Amino acid sequence: MAELLEIRWHGRGGQGAKTAALLLGEAVSASGKYIQAFPEYGPERMGAPVLAFNRISEEPIRLHCQVLNPAIVVVLDATLLEATDVTAGVPEDGLYIINTNLSPEEMREQLGITGGKVYTLDATQIAIDTIGRDIPNTPMMGALIRTTGLLTIDEFVSNTRERLEAKFRPDIVEKNIQAIERAYQEVQGEE
Repeated sequence: MAELLEIRWHGRGGQGAKTAALLLGEAVSASGKYIQAFPEYGPERMGAPVLAFNRISEEPIRLHCQVLNPAIVVVLDATLLEATDVTAGVPEDGLYIINTNLSPEEMREQLGITGGKVYTLDATQIAIDTIGRDIPNTPMMGALIRTTGLLTIDEFVSNTRERLEAKFRPDIVEKNIQAIERAYQEVQGEE
């Protein structure tokens, strides 16, 4: 069986977890890989915890269920760490990207993990500065691209720009691209 990369997104309704998973999936698909990108539906109200998922492979994906053992976890809202075990099912060498103003070392301690890699980014502040609203999904995608190398930043920005242009005004598209590019530069890893 081909290597399958699984990603789990933790967010709250209105933060764009579903949109992030879909945009990432479309960009990776454009690079020739097979993908799945889907949300787990729940109460669907603003602020309620939500999950979204990606699967990426060089071969067709025949698995159709929730992602239980993600290699990568992206947390759009650090307050979810108090309510949800974001480490559930993650292998020892898993990768975590968390929207927080805390350091990766502080987040490692808070998560209670010894292995893997932890990255942090103040995606909320980046979103407020660039987009004008607390919607951290696009900054978190920039951090994901930087920390994983799934695509080059140019490939990702080009594909994402094209997708966003189909839905939003040019100024909103550019603000989101700025958020992605700034996050790509500012994401912090452990020393």
